[in-house]
Amino acid sequence: MQINQDSLNEALKLSEEILGNIELGTASLSNCSLKASRLARLLNDFEYQRIFIFESSGYPWNPNGLPKEIWNLCKLANRIIVEKDKEGNDVEKAKLGSIGAIEIELDTMKDSLKVAHDPNISISYANPNQYIAPTNTGNFVERKNLRDSISKNSQFLSQRQAFIYEYVSNKYYELKYSKITADIFSRKRKLVDDKIGDLIPLSAQKFASVYENLNSENTEDWSNAVHSCRRILQDMADRVYPAREDKIIDLGAGRTRSIKLGVDNYINRIIAYVEENSDSERFEDIVGSNIKYLGERLDAIFKAAQKGSHNIIATREEADRYVIYTYLIVGDILDLVETNKILQA
Repeated sequence: MQINQDSLNEALKLSEEILGNIELGTASLSNCSLKASRLARLLNDFEYQRIFIFESSGYPWNPNGLPKEIWNLCKLANRIIVEKDKEGNDVEKAKLGSIGAIEIELDTMKDSLKVAHDPNISISYANPNQYIAPTNTGNFVERKNLRDSISKNSQFLSQRQAFIYEYVSNKYYELKYSKITADIFSRKRKLVDDKIGDLIPLSAQKFASVYENLNSENTEDWSNAVHSCRRILQDMADRVYPAREDKIIDLGAGRTRSIKLGVDNYINRIIAYVEENSDSERFEDIVGSNIKYLGERLDAIFKAAQKGSHNIIATREEADRYVIYTYLIVGDILDLVETNKILQA
């Protein structure tokens, strides 16, 4: 399911808020878990959405045992522990307690420990609200039991905190990186959209068609988007370096190599334009290698389509990649064209 940009922006903001809550202790862990559930929902991460709800409220179970689905969620949440049975064999068990209940229980135990420090006051385990006068031995045992329980519950909450924090921080950095990447591409796209109409007007319309096809759920439309990229590069080659006779390169020692620059050799023609108009060898190497790779791939896809192959582009992500490559290459060529105009002015 495609995630819209508004949801991604909200998810980034929410993930940053949750990390702040955990790091600064400004919200209960149960509350952070519910926020993490919303984060997972915004990102269509439905398994973890359920996990974080169960983390806060407790994992469901029935007298017949734990359903396999819930057991698998417990595994994802690192809630499976190994204990010894009466025969000394290892047995896997799931810890089902809710963060919310453990937080309340821990606070109650800490208050009870303060009371238990008074040698004249103790707490009845049968009724925690009933205070009795204990013996010194009973008071000592009581405090020890409370400390042990506090330590156990604190360790459990620390593990739950680490689990939530790891998930949220991973999503935060993924979203942060994708936003940076999207911003960079948006700037490049704007530059190309602003300039391409002056050089090759019809390609501006082709890019509009590319966007429409990418938004489709049909794999054939994704392939059509990629075919449009090929036609855009052909238009670019025809404009900056029209077809001509093959170029003969002297390799020395009496050897030569022929570079085909005909109508169908649009990749060779773009590379030739870059080599003849750029003063930077590094620029030539990068653009040349990128356009060669992309052109070969686009040609392979085009030939497969001509043979009747279906589902050539399997995922939208693959189509996105070729569109981005095309944009970057067209942007580089447009920059080079602009530079040459300035130099020739």
